[in-house]
Amino acid sequence: MAVSSILGPDGRPLRKAELVREQGAPTVRGIRDPFGRHRVPGLTPGRLAGMLRTSIDGDSQAYLELAEDMEERDLHYAGLLSIRKRQVSGLEITVEAASDAKIDVEAADLVREVLDRDEFEDEVVDILDAIGKGFSCTEILWDTSEGQWRPSALKWRDPRWFTFDRVSGETPLIRSEDGEAPLQPWCWIVHRAKVKSGLTIRGGIARAVAWTFLFKHFSLKDWAIFVEAYGQPLRVGKYGQGATEEQKAKLIEAVTSIGSDFAAIIPESMAVEIIQSNVSGNHEIYEKRADWLDRQVSKVVLGQTQTTDAQAGGYAVGKVHDGVRDDIERADAKQLAATLTRDLAMPLVAFNLGPQRRYPKVRIGRPDEVDIDGLVKNVVSLVPLGLKVGMSTLRDKIGLPDPDPDEELLQPSRQSQPDGETEKPEDTKEAVARTLPATVVPDAIDSAIDQMLADDGWELLVEPVIAGLQSELAGARDLGEARAILAKRIADLDVTALADLLARAGFNARLAGETGEDLT
Repeated sequence: MAVSSILGPDGRPLRKAELVREQGAPTVRGIRDPFGRHRVPGLTPGRLAGMLRTSIDGDSQAYLELAEDMEERDLHYAGLLSIRKRQVSGLEITVEAASDAKIDVEAADLVREVLDRDEFEDEVVDILDAIGKGFSCTEILWDTSEGQWRPSALKWRDPRWFTFDRVSGETPLIRSEDGEAPLQPWCWIVHRAKVKSGLTIRGGIARAVAWTFLFKHFSLKDWAIFVEAYGQPLRVGKYGQGATEEQKAKLIEAVTSIGSDFAAIIPESMAVEIIQSNVSGNHEIYEKRADWLDRQVSKVVLGQTQTTDAQAGGYAVGKVHDGVRDDIERADAKQLAATLTRDLAMPLVAFNLGPQRRYPKVRIGRPDEVDIDGLVKNVVSLVPLGLKVGMSTLRDKIGLPDPDPDEELLQPSRQSQPDGETEKPEDTKEAVARTLPATVVPDAIDSAIDQMLADDGWELLVEPVIAGLQSELAGARDLGEARAILAKRIADLDVTALADLLARAGFNARLAGETGEDLT
């Protein structure tokens, strides 16, 4: 399939040279710097508010650098994001063909081949970087050797290198030497993982956690100062009236050394006085505040706190609340599946098999739990009674693949026959009866029913009821006349023979119940 026959978003044919050119690699001129800056040192409420505000106005670089810093510096936040990403990346990925047509099955097999690559799970983790930052842009590097189109790699690109158009605020643009450029069609996996509605840049978890991170940062800093000073005596250095600045500097250095090295030297004209420490306070306030802030972060990342923060009975409590996290897992999986279908499966199929009316769909999630024992028992019991069950459907339910054409198959056991004869096909009614559980000896009611049905005797009973009815209905001119014929026939029914037979059968059943014997 020629790529030139595939149209891009602008309606113009795509050119192979543009598709195989790497668009998002780092640049030597610093437009796409691979290192970035640290934003946490010197972070204040005013600076944080400025970063969040400018990210909305179109310059999100500082905010995205802060989001990266947060993942490196806050162990709790980093651990929660890792749980969220790894839980989705480890789920089962399946591909659903658009139909049973040969071309659709071939397209689904092609997508499965790419998703089965060993490195794909790590690439999914990179794509899920969007959970923290709101979006991720992963470049598809196409391998066109041997006339095929296959992804040689899915490259994560630093979100700092991207911005959004100023009209909608949703279309990603890449920074380049010539300004902001649109992404090359069908060469990028753009994933959005929003925790709230609104602009993509405002939808990441990092934005919701930023203020909590700042407050926790202050608490940990104060805690460290408190721990360092707690229990240490106050050191006071005294110098004479004519002390020079150099002498004062030596004195403060000596006083500081007494606190850390417990040794110092000072000029004879100076003195150091040790005063008993009166530092008071409760160090638990810092720990409690940090723990409270961590619990708020757990709520926004996992939707609950018990699986990460519970102390007493943590495992049991965590299991109770694990369903909440499952809801978030399913939402993340559906968002990711939709992105992979749109940005990976569709171009892969179009480049190799040509544009299709419908494309295979990627599905991500946990398989439905099936009670295999109960399913097999029900099938064994109900199929002999006429239930129709597809063999491929049952194989899928119990997790067995379709057998190969030349594969040896298991066979049901057969009872040996006398004189080496093979088993003969049985009558359908007898075969069904053999599969049913053994029953008690037929009673009077069973015998009466068998007698009524024997030798088509029931036809003699209903003959007076239906005699001539067919010809009368055939002569009816409309539905109303047919109803009148049936009403008249019901009013004139002669059910004497049928009533007599039923009366005798009922009397026989009554006697059998009294005596315990069948009197038919």
